[in-house]
Amino acid sequence: MRVLLNGVGRIGKAILRIANEDKTLNIVAINELNQNIDNITYAINYDSTYGKLHDKFVSYETYIQNAHFKIKIINESSLEDIHYKDLNIDIVIDASGAKVDVDVLKQLSPKAFFLTHPSKNADMNVILGVNEDKIDSTLHKIISTSSCNATALLPVLKLIDDNYKILCGDIATIHPLLNHQKALDAHCVGSSNREVECSFEFGRSSTQNIIPSKTTTIDACTLVNKKFNHGLISSNSFRVPTAIVGAINLCIFVEKDINKESLIRLCEDAQDQQKYRVIYNSTEPLVSGDFTQCKYTSIIDHRFTNVIQKKMIKMVLWYDNEWGYASKVVDIVGKFFSK
Repeated sequence: MRVLLNGVGRIGKAILRIANEDKTLNIVAINELNQNIDNITYAINYDSTYGKLHDKFVSYETYIQNAHFKIKIINESSLEDIHYKDLNIDIVIDASGAKVDVDVLKQLSPKAFFLTHPSKNADMNVILGVNEDKIDSTLHKIISTSSCNATALLPVLKLIDDNYKILCGDIATIHPLLNHQKALDAHCVGSSNREVECSFEFGRSSTQNIIPSKTTTIDACTLVNKKFNHGLISSNSFRVPTAIVGAINLCIFVEKDINKESLIRLCEDAQDQQKYRVIYNSTEPLVSGDFTQCKYTSIIDHRFTNVIQKKMIKMVLWYDNEWGYASKVVDIVGKFFSK
């Protein structure tokens, strides 16, 4: 399968680096709005979060190359403007974060488009550990790989609900800063993808503040499984001045009686029996930076796991919001290949 990667921002670059490391995807083309090919190469080779790439790319007039990949660089403003047949593209991974017209994409020649954001118009929203077995390459052409937060949260919610039935709950996501935020106080920030016209809070300094906000985590979960919605679980978010690794504080009530020992055993069994690197159980005295570049996406910190009066569950989850999530995108594309 020949893959075109649309966008090499934070997620796109992580996908490329993981594919280069694992030799799992044949990325033959990159579409990038940045027209400076030397700068694209530099940004791929060097990263302030994950360090330098040992198998470095070298830039040429129309392509970049290292020991594993020779990748054509194109600079189209829209997915529909790309000449897929000329490039012989089978699969597109859209890591641009931009809104797309699903109906337009369905008319294009690639076998599938993978969107690295939740999409209510996609043929399917997929989270590993929840619904990946339902992927059907004959039915699903536009596939969303959901969000980093939902990728971390929903496998744990499903595990608990399947065994103890969730009655209600609340989550708070603690999320690292992102590029659309401001280093110092400035004007408000809008987001068409989140349908936010002007967020005053995100116009404040991301390096000086913990910024409270809404989160689309539960919305993303609902697109995968309708049961997990705002009527079941409330939510909010705190954006914090760290570069990488998020956390989720989870508090839920269940119908069946449970104790702490049974809950931890359930999580350990899930880790032992899973096919993909999703759930990981941790008891060490670690901090957020210790989970950088971890491919497990639902890391349960059992130092804080607790059960109150047999009904209320308290848990803390860690996840690398870039590398961990990108690794699941690669796994989902691989799952599509296999089917």
